[in-house]
Amino acid sequence: MTTYVLVPGFHLGGWAWDAVASTIKDEGHDVRPVSPRLDPGTGVEEHVQQLTDVLDTLDDVVLVGHSYGGLVITAAADRNPSRVRHLVYVDTGPLPDGMSQADFDGTPPVAVGGMLPVPVEAPPAAIGFDWAVVRERGCPQPVATATDPVRHGDAWRALPRTGILCSFSAAQVRELAATVPAFGLMAGDGWTYHDLPTGHWPMFSEPAALASLLLKI
Repeated sequence: MTTYVLVPGFHLGGWAWDAVASTIKDEGHDVRPVSPRLDPGTGVEEHVQQLTDVLDTLDDVVLVGHSYGGLVITAAADRNPSRVRHLVYVDTGPLPDGMSQADFDGTPPVAVGGMLPVPVEAPPAAIGFDWAVVRERGCPQPVATATDPVRHGDAWRALPRTGILCSFSAAQVRELAATVPAFGLMAGDGWTYHDLPTGHWPMFSEPAALASLLLKI
C-alpha cells in the first residue's frame, strides 16, 4: 500500500481530488487530500508548515502538488525528505528559492481585501470541464500565498520527481529549463515526464487518466 498526499492549487481544497482519490483508494492505497488554510493573512510559510505537519505523521509518501501546490510540496519535502518517496508535479514544477507564484505568473495579483477572488469566468487553460465547479465550490485565496517567496534548500533534489504535464509538453519543459530561470529546476537527473494534454486542471477534466499515472509511480 502506498500513501498519496494530494495538495491542490489556488482556490481549491482537498475536495478537488475527489474523483482521483476514489480511483486510487479502489486500488487499495491510502489517500490524504490536503485542504490548505485559506484564512486572510495566510502565506506560503503557513501552507508549507501545514503540509510538513502532515508529513510528520506518515512514511514513504508519494507527494503530489498541482499548480501552486508544486511550490508547497517542494518546500515541505525539503524540510522532511525522509518521509517522502516521490514528488509529483501536476502541471507545475519547483520554483527556485526566493521566487513567488506571482513572480512566475509575471503579473501582480489583484487582491480585494487581501484576498484573490475566485475567477467568475473560466481561464483559457480550463479545458474539458465546467468551470462552475470551481466558481461554486472554490474559495478566495490569501494574496500573500501569491506574493511570498518560497524558501528551500537542496534536500528535496535527492528525491525522484515526476512531472505530469497538461498545458505544456515535456519537450517544451526541457527547452524552457535550459533558458528560463523559473523552469531551471525542472531539468537534470531524477526527473520523469508524462504528457497529459488536457488543460491545467486534470483532476476535473481527466481524473481517471491522472489517477492511472499516479498509480504507476
